[in-house]
Amino acid sequence: MRIAFIGLGNMGGPIARNVVTAGFDTVVCDLDPDKVAALVAGGAVAARGPAAAAADADIVLTSLPGPAQIRTVGDDIFPAMRQRAIWADLSTNDLDCAHHLATTAARYGIDVLDAPVSGGAEGAEAGTLTVMVGGERGVYERCLPVLRAIGVNIDLLGPHGAGYVAKIAQVMLCYLNSVCLTEALILGVKGGVEPAKMLDIIRNSTGRSYVADRYGPELLNGGYDDTFDLGLAAKDLRLALALADTVGADLRFTAEVSDLYALAEAEFGFDAPHLMAMRAIERNNDLVLHRSDQHSSS
Repeated sequence: MRIAFIGLGNMGGPIARNVVTAGFDTVVCDLDPDKVAALVAGGAVAARGPAAAAADADIVLTSLPGPAQIRTVGDDIFPAMRQRAIWADLSTNDLDCAHHLATTAARYGIDVLDAPVSGGAEGAEAGTLTVMVGGERGVYERCLPVLRAIGVNIDLLGPHGAGYVAKIAQVMLCYLNSVCLTEALILGVKGGVEPAKMLDIIRNSTGRSYVADRYGPELLNGGYDDTFDLGLAAKDLRLALALADTVGADLRFTAEVSDLYALAEAEFGFDAPHLMAMRAIERNNDLVLHRSDQHSSS
């Protein structure tokens, strides 16, 4: 089985390495030549561009920033792909783009799956991601061998688009939890509890969560978690609100959190660590959680 992997970022790079390590004949493509070189050193073959990567592939995997990039890559690879080849998109995407992909794929005789992933950079490295799949069962079953190389929780959730919906809903909760965790830590610290002890209490009580375990230490050490970009988080929240409009869901708290992330992106830039969005909460409370003196936020 020949695999093409397009998009070797913080998630795509380690996912592609797991595909190569699993023994698949893999061609890779990315705008950053250093990322391509790192995969080639591990046994992959470099392609000159997306179309060249996809031309002889049985399965094309993509890990891209969002709908605009997915559409662009689709326009490039659909004419190059063999009929009945599979494109499984691991990215976070919206339903409008999903419909566009399905319509275009049908015209070219290509099978498509939405297969967005969750589990963070550590899950991508370990090959323990959750993979949320939307599409036809027969196509899903053909793709399972390669999906098992990257994830452990792999579910066919419904027709094309269902995976994208599930990904947006669950990742939205991650950002909401980040805000709630920050406010809980600040409340505790302002009330006199030492920051690390407050986080320990949260992680061992009814407030425990992946966000507390993974991001709490980043808030306290001032790292703000540079494994994921603030701009991508802001984009995900915009996708959540767009999906809410499409399906008729009222997500008022999500709208407030989206505004917070948008303001943070405007101030700190797209490439800033995603938890920099919490700086506004710290500033409003005149408290920076990772400072030993715990006051005078700037």
